[in-house]
Amino acid sequence: MNRLFLPEHQPVGQALRGLALAHPELLRLHEDPLYVTARERHPGRRVGIVSGGGSGHEPLHTGFVGAGMLDAAVPGSVFASPHNRQIHEASRAVAGPEGVLHVVKNYTGDRINFGIAAERLRADGIPVRRVLIDDDLATESAETATGRRGTGATVLVEKLLGGAADTGLGLDQLADIGAEFADSSRSIAVAARAQTSPSRGGPAFELQDGRLEYGVGIHGERAAATREHPGFEPLVDQLAEQVLDAFTTTPREVALLVGGLGSTTLLELHAIHARVSELLDKRGVAVAGRLVGTFVPALDMSGFSLTLTALREEWAPYWHAPSRTPAFPARPAFPLLESDR
Repeated sequence: MNRLFLPEHQPVGQALRGLALAHPELLRLHEDPLYVTARERHPGRRVGIVSGGGSGHEPLHTGFVGAGMLDAAVPGSVFASPHNRQIHEASRAVAGPEGVLHVVKNYTGDRINFGIAAERLRADGIPVRRVLIDDDLATESAETATGRRGTGATVLVEKLLGGAADTGLGLDQLADIGAEFADSSRSIAVAARAQTSPSRGGPAFELQDGRLEYGVGIHGERAAATREHPGFEPLVDQLAEQVLDAFTTTPREVALLVGGLGSTTLLELHAIHARVSELLDKRGVAVAGRLVGTFVPALDMSGFSLTLTALREEWAPYWHAPSRTPAFPARPAFPLLESDR
């Protein structure tokens, strides 16, 4: 059976130590409880931004800690929420003079543990609010009691929030505009092969050749529909049209994420990106920001996701604002960082 190359004991802690060792100029590792914080932040930032969730989705979230994006990230075990103690301590460590903002994907465990941490922070006298990411169209159904899952839009929202926070916005302003970023984002994902099960090896679920899980989740959740693979162009067109048509009105400008789910090659992702770009151009939609690569995988799943965030004109500076993290494509270097002087 195929197995992942993970240590048997404390794989998440070992991986996070490795990440911090690879980026000592960007990250500070905290091991009890486990989380990472940014070594530097923009001097105008008044609110700390914290996110986190289950491991197995790297570089989300720990790879997006650094100047211009997250101030801290908290990893749970593989596909499991972090403990509220981790979230509480990380939030205390990076809270600004106006408090801390939590960026939370819409999963029950994340909502519960971030909620408990928020209660503890308020008891400590630290103001806290939450932005909930719920972009997954596959779970947009009256039959889904929990609502849309949080998936690829998390990366786009974290970048926009980081840029907004560095302009000096207060906690309530950031929470309100973050909710608007999230509400302007939609995603869908497909898979041709399940992720490897870390515990037993082999695929987590079986899928026949030529079949696709249409609407798969980032934890390997089975889709509502298993379909025949219609071929490259029909599949990409169908996904792009579904995401675009999810908006009440066709957006004028978007940020586009073409994301691999773990084992999808850049050759494939760039081909998908080109096809989606052609379709958006035909629909009169300008692409103001682009991300192509593996940003929110499900371990080594074979598949891809499409995410669109409808951008208002006034949000463009947030997207293009400087940032420096281990995994987000570099923006111009911060002019005020001590290490750059």
